[in-house]
Amino acid sequence: MNITITPRHLRGEVTVIPSKSQAHRLFICAAFADGPTQLVCSETNRDIEATVDCLRALGAQILSTESGYTVFPVESVPQSAVLPCRDSGSTLRFMLPVAGALGVDATFILEGRLPERPLSPLWEEMERMGCSLSRPTENTVRCQGKLRSGEYSIDGSISSQFITGLLFAHMLLDDCALTITGKLESKPYVDLTKAALDLFADRRSPGYVAVEGDWSNGAFWLAANALGCDLSIHGLDQASLQGDRAVVDILRQLEIGTPTVSVADIPDLVPILSVVAAARHGAVFTDIQRLRLKESDRVASVIAMLEALGGKAAATEDTLTVHPATLTGGTVDSCNDHRIAMSAAIAAIVCTQPVSILGAEAVNKSYPHFWAEYRRLGGNYE
Repeated sequence: MNITITPRHLRGEVTVIPSKSQAHRLFICAAFADGPTQLVCSETNRDIEATVDCLRALGAQILSTESGYTVFPVESVPQSAVLPCRDSGSTLRFMLPVAGALGVDATFILEGRLPERPLSPLWEEMERMGCSLSRPTENTVRCQGKLRSGEYSIDGSISSQFITGLLFAHMLLDDCALTITGKLESKPYVDLTKAALDLFADRRSPGYVAVEGDWSNGAFWLAANALGCDLSIHGLDQASLQGDRAVVDILRQLEIGTPTVSVADIPDLVPILSVVAAARHGAVFTDIQRLRLKESDRVASVIAMLEALGGKAAATEDTLTVHPATLTGGTVDSCNDHRIAMSAAIAAIVCTQPVSILGAEAVNKSYPHFWAEYRRLGGNYE
């Protein structure tokens, strides 16, 4: 789907969608609890649906309700299963150790850029602890054998998702410990995992859980306000453990100067923060290495987006520098990356000419109703 946006300011009230990051974790905990869980989650997306489908493949019964879902936990683990991960890195990296802990002969189906995204050192640690992993085809990963209890160790500098996956595996095993070596990247995501595990302590269902609002996607509407829009934004918990809550403080910094911002813990914010930086005073984003391993190479795709709109940015191995510019409009390739598509839409607010977005359907990964909300709030596209 390709669209062309005529620049307009947005105004109105918007309620932020449920947190994708928290929903993944709560669904997994609920699927292995001691009883049913009512999960309040008013909206899902491709990534959450991938995790739900994988849990169903492992034997969980997950039913839609008026307010979200009822999760009936796994009672009988299948000997073998096919797990459709779509293009969700979270789903694959969380569910791979879960399948290993259960001893399921599991084949994971990968789509999009997911086959290219790293699984090392999780792969090696799972093999050391009892599983056999293979790549039968370019788009599949097979896990055989069973993880054993014991002392696990993993480098925290590649992806916090590996740590989360192992913590979920340990939920299903006895007498496990996990040592994290190296620098722990994206610590807030590990904190979210621990909070979910605490909520389901000893695998006891709390009975009823509501998924909180998503700061990662709420950041687009907050950025719109920073660019002069008039939106009343609801559903964001100021006390949330989500790392992307930092967007509020960073937007203030972008308003008054040219900050240097480490994005080690907030890589998903870089596309939209880059838009605001370009429209204001510029910025330098550091610790960007993992951006190259996202749904797109987000260093390259952010630079391409800004340059397509009349901006200017440049990168080194570790930094992305965004220069202030008058954004004029142009054609942006989403690179099948939801955050690039939504960032370009927010950038259109301050562009002097129309903005065309190629592959606008990429938003389905995290925010399927984004374009409907954008139009409801006064955005004009065709």
